[in-house]
Amino acid sequence: MTELDFENLQQPNYDIQALRAEFPILQRQVHGRPLVYLDNAATSQKPRAVIEVMDDYYRHTNANIHRGLHCLSQEATDAHEAARRQLQKFINAASSKEIVFTRGATEAINLVAQSWGRANLKAGDQVLVSMMEHHANIVPWQQLEEQLGIEIKVIPILDDGSLDLAVYQQLLTERVKLVAVTQVSNALGTVNPIAQLAREAHDAGALILVDGAQAVPHQAVDVQALDADFYVFSGHKMYGPTGIGVLYGKEQLLEAMPPWQGGGEMIEKVSFEKTTFAGLPHKFEAGTPAIAEAIGLGVAADWMQALGISHLAAWEHSLLHYASEQMQAELPGLRILGQAPGKAAVISFVLEGAHAQDLGLLTDQLGVAIRTGHHCAMPVLHHLGVDATARASFAAYNTLEEVDVFVAALKRVREMLL
Repeated sequence: MTELDFENLQQPNYDIQALRAEFPILQRQVHGRPLVYLDNAATSQKPRAVIEVMDDYYRHTNANIHRGLHCLSQEATDAHEAARRQLQKFINAASSKEIVFTRGATEAINLVAQSWGRANLKAGDQVLVSMMEHHANIVPWQQLEEQLGIEIKVIPILDDGSLDLAVYQQLLTERVKLVAVTQVSNALGTVNPIAQLAREAHDAGALILVDGAQAVPHQAVDVQALDADFYVFSGHKMYGPTGIGVLYGKEQLLEAMPPWQGGGEMIEKVSFEKTTFAGLPHKFEAGTPAIAEAIGLGVAADWMQALGISHLAAWEHSLLHYASEQMQAELPGLRILGQAPGKAAVISFVLEGAHAQDLGLLTDQLGVAIRTGHHCAMPVLHHLGVDATARASFAAYNTLEEVDVFVAALKRVREMLL
């Protein structure tokens, strides 16, 4: 490895070995080697606190919520609604009524598209999306484009992967009703200036929906300061369970939106003549929810805040800097996609002479887990002239030594393929 002032790199403001001990999966081996897990942008690992609270729910509290008078139902309801308040605090929503539990960020975006979109968009209206969007923030709007006749306009990116703000401002005409944009690109790591985008959208008479799935794991989020109209994120990328996420919406917007799915829990009264619906947030939560997952997500949010999100973010930036420098020094023919200032701890890359799939398969044999493919971001990769990349993404528990193992694995794979 190169001499990159290893000893003087900023160290985390927490005991990283003690932190790693909180994650049982980090103690295992893969193909006879210690696991080096660098696929955090796809899903992060879970601390023992999250695993145990979900296990405790199923062992001691399991019951359906909001519908029973017995002790277990009351306890489960209290725990579920406490989790809602934890998530309200986590993103600084004004009210717990603004926190709608969904299956993830994807379902949350679809909820807005199918509820707010169908009620408020008509033929000729425009929705702006950025070039760097995840498919989850493209396809729902394309479906409305086909069904309602709306138009999708794309905000381009600059050469470094940052958003072209000048073109964004030009696109903001009176026909634009919604801006749907990611806060952090999962493919490039670009961090978009959401407060500015929201202000300019509102000045043009449009609303803004923010995909925060890649933001909340890496930085503190204040939806009121951002002035986001809608904000979505998933639990499984922020040390929480799969199958749970959040739609935040400003209360007056959610109040005016019709329910998306019908069934139990989201109703006030049902007859064969008429149904009236429950108040917020329950009118958007049809059926039995993911109770244990919501409780686990609340604990994950508290775990991140107890660790200190600013401390977590600072350490991830040290890992990003170190890994980028080592890769560029040790791997001729390397191209890193996305070099925007202040980017998040994601490195998407291509290596001359090595297909991304081969990189993923062979590094796995050396105990290193990375992601390969199009990352559900085909349009931006196509724009950058590639079909697939390899991607390393970092979390609070990763170490500089793991970066060394990762870079050494890439060097070995490259030698094998050449």
